[in-house]
Amino acid sequence: MTTRVTTRKTDRDTYRGPAHAARPASVPADRSFFRQPKAVWATALAAVFAFMGIGLVDPILPAIAENLDASPSQVSLLFTSYFLVTAVAMLVTGFISSRIGGKKTLLLGLGLIVVFASLSGLSGDVSTLVGFRAGWGLGNALFVATALAVIVGVASGGTATAIILYEAALGLGISLGPLLGALLGGWQWRAPFFGTAALMAAAFVALAVLLPATPAPAARTSLRDPLVALGHRGLRTTASSALFYNYGFFTILAFTPFVLGMDAYGIGAVFFGWGLMVAVFSVVVAPVLQRLLGTTRVLLLTLGGLALVLAGLAVAAERSVTAVVVLVVVSGALLGINNTLYTELAMGVSDAPRPVASAGYNFVRWLGGALAPFAATKLAEIYDPRTTYAVAAVMVLVAGAVVFAGRASLTHAAEA
Repeated sequence: MTTRVTTRKTDRDTYRGPAHAARPASVPADRSFFRQPKAVWATALAAVFAFMGIGLVDPILPAIAENLDASPSQVSLLFTSYFLVTAVAMLVTGFISSRIGGKKTLLLGLGLIVVFASLSGLSGDVSTLVGFRAGWGLGNALFVATALAVIVGVASGGTATAIILYEAALGLGISLGPLLGALLGGWQWRAPFFGTAALMAAAFVALAVLLPATPAPAARTSLRDPLVALGHRGLRTTASSALFYNYGFFTILAFTPFVLGMDAYGIGAVFFGWGLMVAVFSVVVAPVLQRLLGTTRVLLLTLGGLALVLAGLAVAAERSVTAVVVLVVVSGALLGINNTLYTELAMGVSDAPRPVASAGYNFVRWLGGALAPFAATKLAEIYDPRTTYAVAAVMVLVAGAVVFAGRASLTHAAEA
């Protein structure tokens, strides 16, 4: 008999007032950020490899289009299928992990990524490749959602430290993905897929050995729990804003390679610098700004800054490659800060259990990642790149407007 997950507050799952709406992601003084159990580092390293898969195809998008005789919008479906399946699969990750346990869910996700990354490298046409990327997205959903919950559960230093570790893994993965894609893709466009499969196989072995068995929770998650969790206004506000924010994020990531006009090595270098900015600013700068200004205010400022960067890209597109490169790298700083703030809000703004809140939040936000790549390239094909970036700028402004309209729900717990 299936028991519905309840929102009974435990020591680990209780929302402690304004922790994620008004306080910084600081590490307690008696805890060292780097003194973590081996299981945490193994999970974080596997997360780095998993996130590498997001930007892996970035440097080779033009090469894939050329070798498989596909248009940019067709190639962009590599992102769309990946994130669409990831979004929908988020609704079942809690259902699965609450029945077989976190470790088995992580290994299942890694195994699927190994299989579908390998099949992607064997694809003979763009439609087949898009389909295998969809399967890859299923594995990614099972791994990513569960990895965050596992890190939060076993990391020393509290939830804030765990989230910073997770965002550090995301930033490193996003920065190293384009680098690996460039190094291998400059030789052969299929090679990055096989390289990812090898890395994920290594991560599978590391987690199998280092991560202790995690029994299934006493309370099982139903398929509707993530959707029910979105009934909380604070979580719904966070997820809705993140959807529009991710549209801007993935317009930069998935569309810009076609604007740069560079080979795989050049594109890889640009997005490696971009990813480093994401990593550094998510881990180092975001907590400082939170402490000084508060989460909501920082989020509004960085979303406004990102809209300006996208407007700058609209002006620079097809005029100055140098300006595009500079603006892309600058955007990484703003994206890094926002990633940490959104994740903290999603994990703490409601009283839903963290895995459930994470699943509901990720279901909504990844829909933006699914829509942006195809819409961005299609707009450029119909109109021009300036239109693509201008629309993305408007989407980011909408993300800010959602935060502003719902700011009371993000800080209500602090006032209470």
